[in-house]
Amino acid sequence: MSKKTGPTNPYLRKLAENLRIKSRELNAPIWAVIAEKLSKPTRQRIEVNLSDIERHTSDGETIIVPGVVLAAGVLSKKISVAAWKFSPAAEEKIKSAAGECLTIENLLEKNPKGSNVKIIS
Repeated sequence: MSKKTGPTNPYLRKLAENLRIKSRELNAPIWAVIAEKLSKPTRQRIEVNLSDIERHTSDGETIIVPGVVLAAGVLSKKISVAAWKFSPAAEEKIKSAAGECLTIENLLEKNPKGSNVKIIS
């Protein structure tokens, strides 16, 4: 039986640890949930297409994807999307829809309590 090691990417490990710390400091459980989802094995990491984001959001919302945002689909809503990674085409489509692409760290600085943020996974 193999031992659970978590992510091997040092950037991702540090991000997950920082999110856990901020969750405790700010009493904001959303960051602990995001850290847990980012710490999953590679096969269980989240990949979300723009069609999923379009289907589950409203105009003007802020969402967080604890994984990768991919470009399949069309986005017509002006939303702020925070994610660990974006495909170049997805980033281009979000910006062309007058949306905003953020890193998870940027969202943490912008909204420390994580209020009014929807998790798409």
